[in-house]
Amino acid sequence: MTELGLARRVREHDGVEPLNEASQLALRDGVVPRVDDGVRADDTLIALAYAAGDAPVEVLVDPAHRRRGIGTALLRRALHAGETRFWAHGQLPGAVALAERNGLVAIRTLLVLRLRFDGPPAPERDVEGVTLRAFRPGDTDAVLEINRRAFASHPEQGAMDHADFERRVASDWYDPEGLFVAERDGRVIGFHWTKIEDGIGEVYVVGVDPDEHGGGLGTALTARGLRHLHERGVDVVDLYVESDNAPALAVYHRLGFTEHGRDVLYASDASGA
Repeated sequence: MTELGLARRVREHDGVEPLNEASQLALRDGVVPRVDDGVRADDTLIALAYAAGDAPVEVLVDPAHRRRGIGTALLRRALHAGETRFWAHGQLPGAVALAERNGLVAIRTLLVLRLRFDGPPAPERDVEGVTLRAFRPGDTDAVLEINRRAFASHPEQGAMDHADFERRVASDWYDPEGLFVAERDGRVIGFHWTKIEDGIGEVYVVGVDPDEHGGGLGTALTARGLRHLHERGVDVVDLYVESDNAPALAVYHRLGFTEHGRDVLYASDASGA
């Protein structure tokens, strides 16, 4: 079984994706990982600790081989090797207990919000002087710059570069008609990238130039993307947002999103958290 095959088995059992997108892309593209500690039984991969680049470690164990100390062994080997940060996707009870038993503390929480359409979403409101339109290839540099500015303090999203952008464009889920930009006087000032995968829509990224905050642009961009997803026949839409991002949470709650799950980043005491 491959790493992605193991991740699929875990996802089907837990209802939660055990590897984040960056890890999946790294595995797909053959990127040499920083941590790649697998456990096999009869030549079949049954557990994995994985991390690429500077991402936190993700530990996953085949459901048929749990409660045997395998996850604990992988976690402790990673700690012994100097790793200090670990994702617990879905905040599942077993993962929380494992973290606490090994002295890890929660330092960051990503909320998974979900919206179920009960009819067409409300149309986006006009923002004075702003045009919302579909992405064009010449917009790439502007979108990346907005992304850099909008997510300057975000550990993963703010670092997206041309190579990261192109990797996502090469994904099976990419739809050029599902990427929207906001333009004023010929200048891109925001964007909303939507995603549809396995029948579920996603508010993948909404980025607004910090100079444009407070004018309703984020709400308008989000609403435009939701309309697109509804027109594509999607019934359910998810998104990820930092638990302490009060302005974004206010926008999403107004649009009808409610909490569906949590991803928690744990750190060891040695990390200084």
